[in-house]
Amino acid sequence: MKVLALSWEFPPRIVGGIARHVAELYPELVKLGHDIHLITPETRQAPLYEVVEGIHVHRVPVSQGNDFFHWVVNLNNSMGEYGGKLLMDKGPFDIIHGHDWLVADAAIALKHIFKIPLIATIHATEYGRYNGIHNDTQRYIHRKEAELVHNAWRVIVCTEYMRREVRDTLNTPEDKIDVIHNGIRPEKKQHHEDFHPQAFRRQFAADNEKIVYYLGRMTYEKGIPVLLNAAPKVLWEMGGNVKFVIVGGGNTDNLKRQAWDLGIWEKCYFTGFLSDEFLDKFQTIADCAVFPSLYEPFGIVALESFASKVPVVVSNAGGFPEVVQHSKTGITTIVNDSNSVAWGILQILRNPNYSQWLVNNAYHDLELRFRWPKLALQTELVYEKVVKERSEVIW
Repeated sequence: MKVLALSWEFPPRIVGGIARHVAELYPELVKLGHDIHLITPETRQAPLYEVVEGIHVHRVPVSQGNDFFHWVVNLNNSMGEYGGKLLMDKGPFDIIHGHDWLVADAAIALKHIFKIPLIATIHATEYGRYNGIHNDTQRYIHRKEAELVHNAWRVIVCTEYMRREVRDTLNTPEDKIDVIHNGIRPEKKQHHEDFHPQAFRRQFAADNEKIVYYLGRMTYEKGIPVLLNAAPKVLWEMGGNVKFVIVGGGNTDNLKRQAWDLGIWEKCYFTGFLSDEFLDKFQTIADCAVFPSLYEPFGIVALESFASKVPVVVSNAGGFPEVVQHSKTGITTIVNDSNSVAWGILQILRNPNYSQWLVNNAYHDLELRFRWPKLALQTELVYEKVVKERSEVIW
């Protein structure tokens, strides 16, 4: 099959989880014999066209615009224009696959003009992020999401939780939605023999300190204040021998102020953005990963920790309980409850044998449920179903 994919992020342009999703899914579809062309915004760090693990990556210039939403309009204009030329020059294509609302206008236009069925992957919803739609900005995004799923032949989501959310908030028939988990390449967490973990570890904590870390965006729905509120109890119970490492780019002023007000400033380390190579090393030397999200469609960061063989503590928000099986592959805690998070962290730090058992189970679960080759086969089945149905109708 020939597939045109649209994504607003692709490495080296990484904003959230979509970049890694498309960069790791599509090479497996290429291995299955499919021809993948992906359109994404240009970035100074990469050429306008290149082949990445078999994916034909087309990066299009996008005018800056007056604000982010103006930029998104310009993005869709560029994607639509370039995509139209690509479909004419390199066609025929069998599928258009759009990822989230940011590419909705281009994906929908190309679908109608060229009569090619559209598949939409919804990675998160505006309703879920903010527990409702409360202002004009959110209404705009919500409307774009609804237009995308309405125009899609089928919709792919990452968890059963997201199937229910898309069904209920975007008025999508449940039998139109397919659940395919996100995946990971665990081999990227393996290091060369010249890696010295103890020396590397000392960049973040003293030898007697356990490292508890959060990794992700510095946004409200990630629940980082809940972790900081849990920290004093953990420090008290562990005799102060814990360092809380907060990893990720973005504005951390409020979080730093919170750490200072809680009296734990000296036990916190805000790293800012870390490169993938540096991050892969860091995750393998930590003692506990904590993701206290208030909203989480899936939680690919939990898989990163599974692959790094680090025990995980997550909230029971959204799709997390489907990814992390409580007391088997990690610990799930009550959403927005710092006492519960503190309890989960202490379960890990106080019980090394139990923690190792969780780590072993989690790594095994990666092979069973979260390897990209298996997930690509599931995606291929969706493609085949849509192409077959398209062949049986007159557009």
